[in-house]
Amino acid sequence: MNTGQISHPFIFELKNVTKTYDSVQVLPPVNLLIPSEQTTVLIGPSGCGKSTLLRLMIGLLEPDTGHILFEGIEITQENIPLLRQRMGYVIQNGGIFPHLTAQKNVTLMAQYLGWERPRIEERLLELAKLTQFPRDGFNRFPAQLSGGQQQRIALMRALMLDPDVLLLDEPLGALDPVIRSDLQNDLKQIFHSLGKSVVLITHDIQEAAFLGHQIVLLRAGHVIQQGTIHELISAPTDPFVTRFVKTYRGPLETLETLEISKGGDI
Repeated sequence: MNTGQISHPFIFELKNVTKTYDSVQVLPPVNLLIPSEQTTVLIGPSGCGKSTLLRLMIGLLEPDTGHILFEGIEITQENIPLLRQRMGYVIQNGGIFPHLTAQKNVTLMAQYLGWERPRIEERLLELAKLTQFPRDGFNRFPAQLSGGQQQRIALMRALMLDPDVLLLDEPLGALDPVIRSDLQNDLKQIFHSLGKSVVLITHDIQEAAFLGHQIVLLRAGHVIQQGTIHELISAPTDPFVTRFVKTYRGPLETLETLEISKGGDI
């Protein structure tokens, strides 16, 4: 688990990174610093470049120009296979394999890397306890699990190798509101207990405010503002920030009141 020592102040550094698809520039030059041991949430309208940024960070895409550093090391095609073992990734809708049991989904990479059976079993029990996944569910196939349990499997698989960072692409987007609320609370507790760096994508600014230490608001590939939810509300750097936040201002005020009454901070 996390040792409590920060090897580098930024888990990711993006320097003048661009990406173009079919002559359409999805990302103009982007400069972005993602701090270590915090949860950073990428948010913005559909098509604003959130998922592209995440895929660039984990090396599934190469930038057309610019540089991406992971814990101070520039990501290249030569080193990304090893660096990726230090990253946990949850794609949209979980992406678990339907033909494998829950246990085999979680332990797939550990088995590929040659972990011994006792080590795998010990790690599996740790993750089951962390995510509150029932042990008798490990022998079931994904179709036999609830939506919330499937998301827990995807999260456990991402955590199996004890990575330095978690990258989650709308991990709760496909869930109904009740299950989503429960998992939001579980994720916040898991992030807090692990103390890991997290980069998370969501369309829901209330979810971003609840889970994130800071929010990166994007529009058409541009970083419009990076900061806390309080900064986005009280000190917007662009009229778009106010328009975007205003849509959810009612829920945010409710959330803010709730957190203050608990003596907490969003």
